[in-house]
Amino acid sequence: MRRAFTVLLFGVLLLVGGLASPAGAHPMSTSAVLLDVRADDVEGEVQLPIDRLAVAVHRDLTPASVLGADRAFLRDYAAKHIAAVGSEGTLWTVTLGTPAVRTIDATAHLVYPLEIRPPDGHVTDFELRYDVIVEELLTHRVLVTVRYDLDRGIVRTDDAQTLGVVDWDTKSLKVPAGDGTWLKGFVTTVGLGTEHVGEGADHLLFLLMLLVPAPLVAAGGRWRTVGSSRRRNVLRVVHVVSAFAVGHSLTLALAAAGVIQVPSRPVETLIAFSIAVSAVHAIRPLVARGEVFIASGFGLVHGLAFASLIGDLGLDRGNLVATLLGFNLGIELTQLLVVALMMPSLLALARTTCYPALRVTLACLGLLFSASWMLERSTLTSSDPFEGVQTWLVEHPLLVAAGFAGFAVVASRLAPLGSAAGPDPGGMPEPRSTDSEVRPLADAARKGGPTS
Repeated sequence: MRRAFTVLLFGVLLLVGGLASPAGAHPMSTSAVLLDVRADDVEGEVQLPIDRLAVAVHRDLTPASVLGADRAFLRDYAAKHIAAVGSEGTLWTVTLGTPAVRTIDATAHLVYPLEIRPPDGHVTDFELRYDVIVEELLTHRVLVTVRYDLDRGIVRTDDAQTLGVVDWDTKSLKVPAGDGTWLKGFVTTVGLGTEHVGEGADHLLFLLMLLVPAPLVAAGGRWRTVGSSRRRNVLRVVHVVSAFAVGHSLTLALAAAGVIQVPSRPVETLIAFSIAVSAVHAIRPLVARGEVFIASGFGLVHGLAFASLIGDLGLDRGNLVATLLGFNLGIELTQLLVVALMMPSLLALARTTCYPALRVTLACLGLLFSASWMLERSTLTSSDPFEGVQTWLVEHPLLVAAGFAGFAVVASRLAPLGSAAGPDPGGMPEPRSTDSEVRPLADAARKGGPTS
């Protein structure tokens, strides 16, 4: 009896395991409907697993046949089982584009581009009626997801919202296309602009290289310290930030509107080059007030990079004016935050004997990073060896700012500029100008001539 019971128990476990294993190893395929909600239409795609589709239409389908002999039949079948109805019961136009075969989750899918257009050209809430495959397969499921809706703040993969599941019992879903507001979309684009600059080590480094010489004045081919004119220092920072803003705003608007188009790789390489130029200028002035010209000139290049992000996210298909204003505002807010975090420390350090060495060190780091970026972006190297350091610095801005602030406090107490003359890297002293010397020194700097 005991042996018989053991054999019976083993047989039951073997049977259960044999039935369960195939289900666990080969989960049943699901379909997907991905929607991009815009102001005048809804675009997206329909993903149909070919094995489930074959069962539903009672045909032997293969990845080759769905694009060949069965192509017309399957297109008609899918079109008959997809409909969109507006809030007033009006049928919207549903169009399926050219199909393709794509492997999704290790399963071959027939993928149709989808366009849903209301009669009046104004997208509002609508009902999606869908029963492709599920009208034949009781256990099949269809996931309906909104992956883009600017007015509701959905613009990236991480923001995608699953509306629900279509199955045998539920063959329609409400799509809340009119629930958002332009204000929410505007706030979303502000956040995207802030995030793009805040996470872009190249944009931040370019701005920092321009700020490093801002407390100084160029005279006789060298950087000189202007001692007591805090107002002049602030104005120089304002000029730099404003010049960069004007430059990138111009090309951002032109590129987003489709007026100019430049491939992304040359743009990214030029951005790295802009950092190198600003770093060289931080070591030795290329021209009096050169940081303003560098900021405005290369700001045009940075604007092209900002515009590419708008295009990649599809933001240019919404309210372009609101998108540009919001995205630009986010960029400017981030720049002002960087200035607020870093400039007080740089102004304080400029009044110490440590600043020449710090300035050159920061500029050399900028040159090193920019050279690495240029090599990688021009495909001369396959990777950036400093990526880990750059990522850490970008992810810990408050620690970086706190480090500069702490160093500024210590240097101001131990090595103020009035107690000793800090040597310029070129071997000449970098004396602090007195109040009576500020105006002649600034005038000479504007003319680019030598000073006494």
